[in-house]
Amino acid sequence: MPQSDDERLVDLAARLEHEDPRFARSLSTGRPARPREYRRTSAWWLLAVGVTMLVGGVVVADGLLIAAGLVLAGIGVQLLDPEHPRNGGPHRRPPR
Repeated sequence: MPQSDDERLVDLAARLEHEDPRFARSLSTGRPARPREYRRTSAWWLLAVGVTMLVGGVVVADGLLIAAGLVLAGIGVQLLDPEHPRNGGPHRRPPR
């Protein structure tokens, strides 16, 4: 026997509440927030700190500061990638 539309909607709402509670609460208040997949604020901050450290390391000629800036900038760029599986992008298998 097919499942009714009401049961499907309740199931969908429960899954949404479980996966992204902030987004679900914002829908109920009538002022929707961005879903988790589109929130990239921390990635932008990490990228900004990394580039700042990189430029500062070049200015003061400090190799450790340059290396740390490169690492943080690389992490920030990877977090901004929309195709990354953590960000809800497609999951691809590596070629054999």
